[in-house]
Amino acid sequence: MNVYDTANRLAREIQESDEYKEYKKTKEAVMSNPDSKKKVEDFEQLRYEVQLMQYTGEGKDETKAKKLEEMYAMLVQDNQIKQYFDLEVKFNVMIADVNKIIAEAIRDVL
Repeated sequence: MNVYDTANRLAREIQESDEYKEYKKTKEAVMSNPDSKKKVEDFEQLRYEVQLMQYTGEGKDETKAKKLEEMYAMLVQDNQIKQYFDLEVKFNVMIADVNKIIAEAIRDVL
């Protein structure tokens, strides 16, 4: 068994999964609408900033955190954007599970 062949097969299977297909289709629909695209990109930029601050130990910026919550509450009122976020979570959970399986298999050498 060749590990690279297995990795390529896994990549194809991920692309063929319902999680991937549904997420990709919904993401393309959301991003094809300039207004929705701008709102989602603004939200993702702010989310990145908040996460980066927490990761680097700068602490939590309550103002940014509150704004992030407000932006999310506003965005999920749009059913298509809500579906996009829900499918994003579902897809990310699948990828995290795959990563966990791989990490568990090699943890004795790390």
